[in-house]
Amino acid sequence: MSSEAIAFQGLPGAYSDLACRAAYPGAATLPCVTFEDAIAAVREGRARLAMLPCENSLAGRVPDIHRLLPESGLHIVAEHFQRIEHCLVAPKGATLATIRRVHSHPVALGQVRGLLRDLGLEPVVQADTAGSAALVARLGSVEDAAIASALAAELYGLEILRHNVEDAAHNTTRFYVMARTAECPPPDHPGLMTTFVFRVRNVPAALYKALGGFATNGVNLTKLESYMVGGAFTATQFLCDVEGHPEQGPLRRALEELQFFSRETRILGVYPQHPYRRTVAAGD
Repeated sequence: MSSEAIAFQGLPGAYSDLACRAAYPGAATLPCVTFEDAIAAVREGRARLAMLPCENSLAGRVPDIHRLLPESGLHIVAEHFQRIEHCLVAPKGATLATIRRVHSHPVALGQVRGLLRDLGLEPVVQADTAGSAALVARLGSVEDAAIASALAAELYGLEILRHNVEDAAHNTTRFYVMARTAECPPPDHPGLMTTFVFRVRNVPAALYKALGGFATNGVNLTKLESYMVGGAFTATQFLCDVEGHPEQGPLRRALEELQFFSRETRILGVYPQHPYRRTVAAGD
């Protein structure tokens, strides 16, 4: 595999694979068993980038990512938003009348309840969507289908019985793109995001005081995730996404104020906003 590849967690045809191909057309993709493996592939030089999902508009945050990023040794260099378009896929010869069971990841099955109800299908939980497509291809039964991407259908030789079977049209996953070296844009670059982590003591008003500078300086905080560190309940770490560059006046002042009420503040990346953000803002 080329060191210019993009690593992702999952099998070929996974939505993360699709995100890699959409964000970097023509680049080779490197499937990895776990998120840790995808991070290691970049750290060890087997891949140039890692495409890591961090949140979904329906399912919420992706478990473990917030814990892995600060200790990964990598930097966020971009973000990518991928529309999740579920397909009902099955072996050749299968029809809507012949299928009885649908295999997929539990989150995907939860996003196609309308389809399952309307067709009277039995949901069968599997580890991931692309793996479900591969399983259905191996079974070769006209009674078994999968919920997966159009890419998975193509890779595993399956027919698409229905496109866009998800219940909600806004189903979108956001990804962090990680690299070994930071690619910090200049402060005057328009439309930037900054991601950082910090810790506060578990005392009254600690978070309120820590974030006060963002409000007074007019900095838009778009994501705030909290989690315990070291298996203890005495300290909480937060992962934040904010609009702006750390050297721009408003964000610089907000981060300076944050230092008074927190500890171990660390910037994970400064990167351009994905065009999807402007699309969403225009829709508002």
